[in-house]
Amino acid sequence: MNSAPSLRVFVIDDEAPARRKILRFLNQDPDVTVVGEAKNGREAVRGIQRTKPDLLFLDVQMPGMDGFDVVRALEPGPTPRIVFVTAHDQYAIQAFDVHAFGYLLKPFDEARFTKVLGDAKKHLSKDLDNEIAAGLKMLLAEVQQQRQKPTRLLVQQEGRAFFVSPGKIDWVQSEKNYLNLHLGDQTYTIRGTLEGLEEKLDSSQFVRLNRSCLVRLDFIRELQNWFHGEYRVVLQSGVTQTWTRRYLNRHPELLQKL
Repeated sequence: MNSAPSLRVFVIDDEAPARRKILRFLNQDPDVTVVGEAKNGREAVRGIQRTKPDLLFLDVQMPGMDGFDVVRALEPGPTPRIVFVTAHDQYAIQAFDVHAFGYLLKPFDEARFTKVLGDAKKHLSKDLDNEIAAGLKMLLAEVQQQRQKPTRLLVQQEGRAFFVSPGKIDWVQSEKNYLNLHLGDQTYTIRGTLEGLEEKLDSSQFVRLNRSCLVRLDFIRELQNWFHGEYRVVLQSGVTQTWTRRYLNRHPELLQKL
């Protein structure tokens, strides 16, 4: 008796530890064959078109070409079934639930991974290609609408409220549950997280330097080689920050542009 064909899986995540974790769990399943992996969107599109996998584990948040851009790049034509992997994108999670797409919320454990993979296997056994294609179109449209970048940010300070343009922000520094927005000679403090603000800003104009700093690219005066392959970043105001390896690895293309 012939055994069932192996499930061909491709893994995409810009963070190497996250890829290794998924690959480790997949390699424990005898019904799975990992046909490829990629650390960014462009690599993913090429690899998927070459290997034609049955299932993707696809990171949503990637610099440059994110997970949804990868899906768009695969159209037209058959798209593999997808398990989306996300860290903190509440809009996307709501959309996945509405359109019945599997997802892994980081950090996840082996039990959660096993359940999601099992659900994906059951889904793959059904002839739902047309429904999947239609669901993906609706998902992409909904996420695109929800992720429109705001043209103004509301700031409340000393009993008054006003709007500031994101494009006028020079740099941002986080301090516990607050953010200090630096605009020229003015500094405004708002409640929030750097991750949340980063999602609202244009990724082609702003870059995360480290755990507590986000800066507009045009506000960078100079990059200086620092220890362990990192950079010392001198801002137009004279303030210096360290661009750490963790965040350098997210944006290799930006260094080429700079």
